[in-house]
Amino acid sequence: MSNRSGTTKSLFSTPASAYYLILGTVSILSVFGVVMVLSASSVRAMNESGNSFAIAIRQVVYLGISIFLAWLAMNLKERLWVPQARLALIASIFFLLLPQVPGIGRSVGGNTNWIGFGGFSLQPSEFAKFAMILWCALMMRNLQESVNPLPKLLPGMAIVMALILVGKDLGTALVVGGIFLSVLFVAGISIKRILLLSSVLIIGAIILIASNQTRLNRFAAFSNPFSEENYKSAGWQQAHSIMGLASGGAFGTGLGSGKQKWGSLPEAHTDFIFSVIGEELGLLGTLAVLSLYALLILAIFRVAIRANKPFDKYVLVGIGSWIAIQVVMNIGSVISLMPVVGVTLPLISYGGSSLISTFLAIGYVLGVMKRDPAIIEEIRNRKVK
Repeated sequence: MSNRSGTTKSLFSTPASAYYLILGTVSILSVFGVVMVLSASSVRAMNESGNSFAIAIRQVVYLGISIFLAWLAMNLKERLWVPQARLALIASIFFLLLPQVPGIGRSVGGNTNWIGFGGFSLQPSEFAKFAMILWCALMMRNLQESVNPLPKLLPGMAIVMALILVGKDLGTALVVGGIFLSVLFVAGISIKRILLLSSVLIIGAIILIASNQTRLNRFAAFSNPFSEENYKSAGWQQAHSIMGLASGGAFGTGLGSGKQKWGSLPEAHTDFIFSVIGEELGLLGTLAVLSLYALLILAIFRVAIRANKPFDKYVLVGIGSWIAIQVVMNIGSVISLMPVVGVTLPLISYGGSSLISTFLAIGYVLGVMKRDPAIIEEIRNRKVK
C-alpha cells in the first residue's frame, strides 16, 4: 500500500506535475492514434479511394484542428466560460435536432446522429457531452445551497438524452447519463438519489434494448459471439475482435501486419481499433495504452481535487468521468465483456467530432491549471532553467 501511495505522490510531487503529465499522455495517445488509424484503415482506404493513406490524412487534419481549438480553449478567459455554459443546453438541443432535418441529417451505421453539408459531416452528440458538462457544472454551482437541485437539472438532461436516443445512439446516451451521475456524486447529492437515478437509467437501457431487434441481437450475442447462431450475425464483430486480440499474443504480429482489418473486422479504425492494437502490438501494447489512459484520468481528477472553484471542480470531474466511462465502454465491447455500444476510443479512434470535442475538454483542463498561480510559477521557473 505504501509503495502505491509513494508512486502516486512522486507522479504529482509538484503542482505542475499533472500539467506535464496530461500534455504528455494526450500527445502520445493522439500521435499513436494517427499511427494506428493508418494501420487499421489502410485496406479500407485503398478499396474506397485508391489511396491507403486517405483516412489517416483526414485524421491528421482533424488532429491539427483539434490542437488549435484546444489552445483556444486553454487560453479562453475564465469569465467567458460561464456565458458558454449558460448557452450549452440550448445549443445542444438545437444541434441535436438538426440530424432529424431532411437534407441535413445523415445516417451512419443505422444511427441518424450526423449532420452534413457536401463533403463535411459532424456528429452533434459528441459536442453535447462537453456542453452538458459545462451546463451541469454551472447549475450545480448556482444551486449549491439548494436542498434538492435535481428538479432543475433532470429536465435538461432528459431532453438531451432523449434527442440522442431519437438518433438511435444508445451508447452516447449512456455516456452522457454516466457523466451526469458522476457530477451529481461530487456535488454531494445523496447516494440514495444517485442509486435511484442509476436504476432508472439501467431500466431505461434494458427497455430500449428489448424494443430494438438489432440491440437485442447484440445483447444476446456478446456473451458467446462464437456460437453457431451468433457468429454469422450479431456476434461477428466481437468474434473477430477477440480473434485479433488472441492472435497478437504478448508482443503482437507487428505494426501493420494484422489480418482482421482486411475485411473480417468491421469498423477496425473506429470503434474496434483497440482490437487492432492488440493484434499488432500484443498484450504489451494494450497494457501501455491502458496505462496512459489511467495516468491521464488520474491527472485530471488530481486537478479537480486541487481546483478551488466549484464550477471548475464539477467540469473537471465531468471530463475525467467522460474519458473513463468511454474507455471502459469501448474496450468492454472490444473484449466482449458488454454488447457493442458504438462509442469511440478517446484520442485514438478515427473521427473528427470525437477528437475535436475531446481536445476542447482537454484545453479546458489545461486552462484551469494555467490559472493556478503555483503552477504558472513552476512552469516559468522550468523555462528559465
